[in-house]
Parts: sequence; structure tokens; C-alpha cells
Amino acid sequence: MRDFEIINSFPSDFIFGTATSSYQIEGQKYGKCGLSNWDTFSSKPGKIFKGQNGKIACSHILNYLDDLDLVKNGGFSAYRFSFSWPRLFPTNDGKVNPEGIDFYNRLLDGLLERNLRPFATLYHWDLPKYLDDNGGWLNSKTIHKFTEYTNLIMNKFGDRLFSIATINEPWCVSWLSYYWGEHAPGIKNIEAAASAMHNILLAHGRSLQEIRDYGHKNVGIVLNKTHVVPYNNLEENKFAAQLYDQIHNKWFDDAIFNGQYPKELLKILRPFLPANYDNDLKIISKKIDWIGINYYTRAIVKNDLKEKNFQFKVISGKLPKTDMGWEIYPEGLGLVVNDFVKNYAEDLPIYITENGMANRDIIDNGKIEDKNRISYYSKHLKEVYNLLISNIKIKGYFAWSLLDNFEWSFGYDKRFGLVYVDFKNQKRIPKSSWYMFKNYLSRKKKAD
Repeated sequence: MRDFEIINSFPSDFIFGTATSSYQIEGQKYGKCGLSNWDTFSSKPGKIFKGQNGKIACSHILNYLDDLDLVKNGGFSAYRFSFSWPRLFPTNDGKVNPEGIDFYNRLLDGLLERNLRPFATLYHWDLPKYLDDNGGWLNSKTIHKFTEYTNLIMNKFGDRLFSIATINEPWCVSWLSYYWGEHAPGIKNIEAAASAMHNILLAHGRSLQEIRDYGHKNVGIVLNKTHVVPYNNLEENKFAAQLYDQIHNKWFDDAIFNGQYPKELLKILRPFLPANYDNDLKIISKKIDWIGINYYTRAIVKNDLKEKNFQFKVISGKLPKTDMGWEIYPEGLGLVVNDFVKNYAEDLPIYITENGMANRDIIDNGKIEDKNRISYYSKHLKEVYNLLISNIKIKGYFAWSLLDNFEWSFGYDKRFGLVYVDFKNQKRIPKSSWYMFKNYLSRKKKAD
């Protein structure tokens, strides 16, 4: 597709990568990994598509070298992955799993041998079961445990990590998990949501301090951003959209960059925050080196009096949708980045750490022609380029995901991968989108 030629216009130092996360691909049954909150959640009837789980996933533990070859041969120069907390600390006695240490040593060595930059995420949602059983992110002791976990990673692997993100998508860890209940642990409670929203940010701040103590100077956090629009211009719908924007975007932006929470939302959530939350915000707002933005879609919001706490609901728009039912709205990527830069950090380096689509992929004569995904990527890459030429400091772009994987509550039904995974035999089949990146990124490297 000619639109992919936009890649040739990116500067030579721009980083193109692809991404995964531990629970979604590794396979919990391998390497003496402990159980996580997602193993608990998956065991509850009706929570996961067909009762599926991440016990085997993509068997990445067994196939990691082949998977790293797919990253390298796809023309990418970086790989974003996450460490598994229950793999490194499988039990509550503080003992480290040597097999977990060994795997991540081998993974990092494999990345460096292929000249791939390791972009590591410390927490991508797989919380050890023993912490989940003790309250999870509602228990402040989990923050202390996260600091210990950070210390282990820095001690064992820190010198080989090009970049470190403390938390991936705190909105999903808190709101989606403790208010909407769609992710583990599946709680639906405003008090729980407020506590989790604060505690996950404090965990970020404490972890950041620990990483700084090791002298690492390329640390950030990854936020999932949605472009929020009101259903129409009625004041009640505009207010509903504003409140949703504060929950999804501004709660985390304001805390990290301004050391405060947005006023309208704070009016609702203040009773559920700790008495000393202002002191915590001083820790949460310590300077980071970059921000990661994950972008997929927009949200159309209207007033809904039936929603007892926030009185809004998100409605389906009329644009074409991915297999997740998410509207395809490339312009939203530019809008959320511009909004962030204008309101929070003009000079902070930005990475688009996730962008991609679920597609109903079909194998035909051994090939997957995912034209919709190619179109999706090309349109979003154009938005990224437009940001670059407007002098916004976009430093890299990561396609989500390298592999079809365990897509959380959707199990294995939704496929985001550049590479098809046959979950019956773990065979990998690169899709047309993978070949598209390979062709253009390889050409670019030669031209540069």
C-alpha cells in the first residue's frame, strides 16, 4: 500500500518497534511462574471468553528466540515487553524464582544480540495472586511490594534496559478493573476504584524513586488515551464528556505533571482517598524522562442519569470499527497528543507505545491478507508524521501487537498480531501487515 511510503519520510533516529506483554504471551505454566490475579479472574465463570486463560498463551517462554527473530526480520529496531511479577516472585515468602531470572536474562541477551533496543515495562497487569488475595491495589502494602519488585529488576537487568516504563495503562489497572469490573479482579465499586486510581499512581512514584537510585535516566509511564467528545452540544452532554475525560485522561495527567487531581472529579472521589493524598502527589509528580501514549479509538459520551455516580455513558459511533467494536478514528491520535503537549509538557519526549487493531483474520492458502490492518496502520502513521513535522517530540512508534495473544477478557477471540498464532500448535504465520512493515522498514534502513 502506497500510504506506507510515509515511513520513508521519518527521521533516521526515529524508533519503530513492536510490543507484547508477559501474561498475554509467555505461558504461565512454564518456568515455575506463580499464579496471578488473571489466573484467578479467568477461573470465574463468565469472565473470559469461553473460560480461556493465559496458562499456555503463545508459549513464548519456549519460542522466544523465534519471536525475537520475527521482530528483527520485520525491520523493527526495538521491542517493548513486560516483566512478569509472579514469574520473578512466585510466592509470598520473598524468594526469587531462578528460572524467571534466567528467562529474562536470555530474553535480554537475545534482544541485544539482534541489536534490538529493550523497552521494558515493569507492570502490565499480572499481579501475583497472593497480593491479589490480600486486597491487590486496594492495599497499600502492594505499593511496598512493587518497590521491592522494582529493586530486583534494576539489580538484575537494569544495565541492559534502554527504557523503563513503571506502569502500563493505570486507567485499566484501576477504573476498568475496580469500577467497571471488566478486568481482574472484577470489582464494581466507586470506593475501590478511587483507592486503586491513587495507589497505582503512588506505586509509579515509589518505583520511579527506586529506578533513579540506580542511576537510570530513561524512565517513564505509559498512559492509554482516548479522544473524548460529547454526543452533542447540550450542556449536560458536554459536562458528561468533561467528567469522562477527567477519569480516563486528566486524572493521571494532572497527578503526574501538575501534582494535583482534576477538580470536578476530585469532588466525587475525595471521600475515598487517603487523608495524606496531597503528600503522595509530591511523590507521584516526580519528573519523568518521557511519556508513552497508547491510542486506539475515541469515546462519544452522553449524559445518563441512570449511572448513579457519574451520570454518563459511552455510546457507539457511526465510523467503521475494529473487531473490538472500537471506532477507527486516526485523527484522534493527533488530537490527544496535541492536547497533552499543550496542557502538560511541551518538551517531553513522547513514544506512541501501542497502536493497532483487532481484525477477523482468515488464513487463505497459508496466507493472511489483513488489508484492514494495513490501512489502519498507514492512516495512524500519517498522523504521527504530521505531529513530527509540527515539531512535537515524537521519538518512536510501537505496533500492537507482535503476536496474536491472550486478549484479556476476550480470550483468544480477538487478534491484534502482526503475526498469526495457531493456538493449537503454536505455529507462527506472518500476516501481510508484518510484510508491509518489513518491506518499508528494510528499505528505510538501507536509505538511511
